[in-house]
Amino acid sequence: MNRYRAIAPLATALVLAFVTGAHAAGTYDAGASDSEIRIGNSAPYSGNLSQTSMGSKISAAYFKMLNEQDGINGRKVTFFSYDDAYNPARTVEQVRRLVEQDKVLLVYSIPGTPTNLSVQKYLNERKVPQLFAAAGASRLHDPEHYPYTIGFIPSYVGEGTIYGRYIAANMPDAKIGVLRQDDDYGRDFLDGVKRGLADKGKLLIADVTYQPTDPTVDSQVTSLQGTGADVFINVTTPKFAAQAIRKSYDLGWRPTQFLNDVSSSIGAVLIPAGPEKAIGIISAEFIKDFSDPEWADDAGVKEFGTFMKQYAPDFDPHDKFTAEGFVEAQLISEVLRRCGDDLTHENVMRQVTHLDHVAFGMLLPGITVNLTPTDYNTIANQQLVKFNGKSWERFGQVLSGL
Repeated sequence: MNRYRAIAPLATALVLAFVTGAHAAGTYDAGASDSEIRIGNSAPYSGNLSQTSMGSKISAAYFKMLNEQDGINGRKVTFFSYDDAYNPARTVEQVRRLVEQDKVLLVYSIPGTPTNLSVQKYLNERKVPQLFAAAGASRLHDPEHYPYTIGFIPSYVGEGTIYGRYIAANMPDAKIGVLRQDDDYGRDFLDGVKRGLADKGKLLIADVTYQPTDPTVDSQVTSLQGTGADVFINVTTPKFAAQAIRKSYDLGWRPTQFLNDVSSSIGAVLIPAGPEKAIGIISAEFIKDFSDPEWADDAGVKEFGTFMKQYAPDFDPHDKFTAEGFVEAQLISEVLRRCGDDLTHENVMRQVTHLDHVAFGMLLPGITVNLTPTDYNTIANQQLVKFNGKSWERFGQVLSGL
């Protein structure tokens, strides 16, 4: 039996239970004890965003590795993860189960904007940390109104701003068409593009939306082609991103295309779309591309590759979601190590909000994790990259859209 599938069936709960040992007494909220730390997660193991559940699978494998190495400060990690199918109503059910039945210390790394927003108020009212949400909506970076919520990936507004500034500076005669999801995710991104364009906002000539329940975005892409746009900003989740790349190419439409970081995975998006159809696409990254020979001798990439081979052999290290899951698991583990024997909600948030430019091996050079009590942008910087048919090539400087 495959060792990972034995602990992580795709469409059912992932519950890793471990025999725990004795540890010095500490100060605890629900979800922690002398011998155990309980972490909760909800993810779309089924549905339109199922590719992003890879981060949760990698987290399960990472915690298994830690438990074989005596856990975190001598405490074993029990990781509960349930399928929400990228349905906010299901996310609410699963998170209530995690908090009220499983008694987790914190909720961690839920993928998706609508899913995270559906439980944000509930978790903040109960002062249960909602950490490293795998989405970049502005509401996930708002310490004034949601002090117990912190996102992981760069802000959608910030990434959109980077693209807008680049286009305004380098493509002054551009005619821009945007395809985006019709929710906070898409709206935040569009706001960022407009902010980056500044006084060149007239370059934006078309804004087309889709629903997460739509079967395809083929008609939307055809509509954008008809506007005469020569710049295409593709703000879609992985399934729809692959469709949009393929459809635009098959139509013979060859705009300069900007692909949001959410869907820049080679394995989950560009290969299904057809790598030859994605050549020249521009994105903004913060994670090293395992496919890039530049990193062949890089210590961080080697560490990741060794982990994948030993603990997640059935999953593709070239899929960026595996690398993001690895960094997220390293990050939450670092926070819990810093908590020592004070495993309370208050101390978890104190440790998270005092991460001062912490580096992880799979982050691109010049990009670190930096959080303060008033700045919840976990990763503020990104690097522009262009797809060459095999890997992402970096160009320009590390940028911030904030």
